[in-house]
Amino acid sequence: MDYVKELRALVGKRPVILVGAVVIVVNDVNKILLQQRSYPYGVWGLPGGLMELTESTEDCARREVLEETGLVIGELELVSVSSGPENFVKAQNGDEFYVVTIVYVTRDILDGCLTLDGDESLNLQYFKVEQLPKNMVRSHREAINDYLSKIS
Repeated sequence: MDYVKELRALVGKRPVILVGAVVIVVNDVNKILLQQRSYPYGVWGLPGGLMELTESTEDCARREVLEETGLVIGELELVSVSSGPENFVKAQNGDEFYVVTIVYVTRDILDGCLTLDGDESLNLQYFKVEQLPKNMVRSHREAINDYLSKIS
C-alpha cells in the first residue's frame, strides 16, 4: 500500500478520503467467501482493500481478492457504493480516514485455490448466507444484506 504510506508522510494523521473495494465471492453452491482478518483481530469480512494509484476500482477488487485469498476472479457486478460519516475509520495507529467503498459480487472464479496470505488473514471460509458469523465488519454485513435484497 505505497500510496497510503506516501500520503500519510505528507498529511500525518489528519483525516483523508480513501477509496476501496470489497468483493462478495459466491461459489457454485451459493456460499459467500469470508476472510477472518488479523486486523481487527478475529473479525470476519469480505476480501478487499484500498485502491492504489493508477488502479480502477475493479482492478483493486481483483488484486485484493488475489492477494488475500489466492483466487483469480473475472467478471464483477456492482452491488453498492457507500460513503459518509458512518464510514469513518480510526486505525489503531491513530490514522483517520473516511472510506468510499465499492461493493462488487462475482461468481466468476477463473483460477487459484484458497490460500491464506499470512499477513492480513487468519482464516478463509465459505458460509451459507443464513450462517454468517456474528463477529463481522458492520459495513461488510450491510453490503451482503444489500446484495441479498437485490437477488430476492
